[in-house]
Amino acid sequence: MAINEHWNIKSRAHECSQTGTKFADGDAFFTALFEDPETGELVRKDFSESAWHDVHQSLDPQPQAHWRSKYEAPTHDPKVNVVEKHTAESLLRKLVSEDSPLTENTRYVLAVMLERKKTLKQTATRETPEMTYLIYEHAKSGEVFIIRDPELKLWELEPVQREVANLLAGG
Repeated sequence: MAINEHWNIKSRAHECSQTGTKFADGDAFFTALFEDPETGELVRKDFSESAWHDVHQSLDPQPQAHWRSKYEAPTHDPKVNVVEKHTAESLLRKLVSEDSPLTENTRYVLAVMLERKKTLKQTATRETPEMTYLIYEHAKSGEVFIIRDPELKLWELEPVQREVANLLAGG
């Protein structure tokens, strides 16, 4: 699998892909990422907890990654959030969609920032012989973000943090 391709993984489903049963707010469920044999892209499937326990051993092909989450029903009431949170998230979305190798360090720092704010949850790690990828799930929407771990050294962090601060300030 060519993991460095651009991924467009859908958000969490509102029903079990195995049984079709709708998830209720607070239900535990499992997400699994499978490689599509025809396209090589990652496909997301969400399973109810009982369906996962019934089928996960017999899945063919086995998932590339999987994790357990708690379903949060979508809400339509707008919340007032800190502006920086939305700015960091929108900047990460923009940089992920552009998929430039020049922004890998910035994407990594933004993902870590959003993880600390509990906007993103790291759900899995995917290691290839060349590099490590961190798989994040958006806490509210269930969107999946795959971020390359640039394995930054401590002395390399400060310039990247300055770059992120500059971008968040509108630079």
